[in-house]
Amino acid sequence: MTKIAFLFPGQGSQTVGMGVELSKNEESSAFFKEADEALSFQLSDLMENGPQEKLTLTYNAQPALLTVGAMIADRLKAEGIQPNYTAGHSLGEYTALVAAGVLSFKDGVSVVHKRGLYMNDAVPAGEGAMAAILGMDGDQLKAVTDAISESGAVVQPANLNCPGQIVISGTKDGVEKACVQLKEAGAKRAIPLDVSGPFHSSLMKPAAEKLSAALDEIDMKEAAVPVIANVNAEAVVNPEKIKELLVEQLYSPVLWEDSVRKLLDLGVTHFIECGPGKVLSGLVKKIDRSATIFPVYDENTLAAVIEASKGW
Repeated sequence: MTKIAFLFPGQGSQTVGMGVELSKNEESSAFFKEADEALSFQLSDLMENGPQEKLTLTYNAQPALLTVGAMIADRLKAEGIQPNYTAGHSLGEYTALVAAGVLSFKDGVSVVHKRGLYMNDAVPAGEGAMAAILGMDGDQLKAVTDAISESGAVVQPANLNCPGQIVISGTKDGVEKACVQLKEAGAKRAIPLDVSGPFHSSLMKPAAEKLSAALDEIDMKEAAVPVIANVNAEAVVNPEKIKELLVEQLYSPVLWEDSVRKLLDLGVTHFIECGPGKVLSGLVKKIDRSATIFPVYDENTLAAVIEASKGW
């Protein structure tokens, strides 16, 4: 039996021009228009024309990625491709909630813009950092980051992406110390990330308080299909529980490898990555080489998955 999961990428996948070709479709163009109206600025112009530096700012990248992901999910559903589950990486969890009917598109794009502003305000630019650590066991990594944090420089695991790839997050000093010590402890590589803050670390707790208040103002419905939560890699449908987990998500690790394994355990046979790039497609393949996944980011890739779905 075919079971489908829609996956939605997080920050880092944004690129100038994303979604523009798809928006030429009449139904899809409504997403650009509604996003501009909800945010009271021309997000669509920024997505189409850049500059990349401005698009990458967290409070612009988040609504831009949600807009493209929601647009693609809508097109897939219009072709009769319905998800049995949805999941998203970090910011992508909000797109997954829109696709599952928990959030309206308007509320989703508005709240992730606010989320980006709160995250940007929580830690001044230059004081936080993130880095990808390759080739190290999670328990061994956590032992090193815990010891550094106890010494006063905050650093912790932030994204448990796939075997051999864990992102750490914290203060600039904490992340720099961790990169040195983790390489000494056997990590193959430590790659600093070009991000504007220490996401999914305890330093985001001030932003989480503001996010909680913003979510209280939104009408969240029960999910039409289960959504896999980043915080615990469990399927959730209850709006109150979803809200609680979204707040916790801001300062907790993204359990992406566990989330994909959960979907596989639930019987998912086909994954569709809805959004620019192929980051999640690559991670899924590293988690399970036999997994069937289709990235959809333009008309050609959309046409390919529509054609493939005829045999499901």
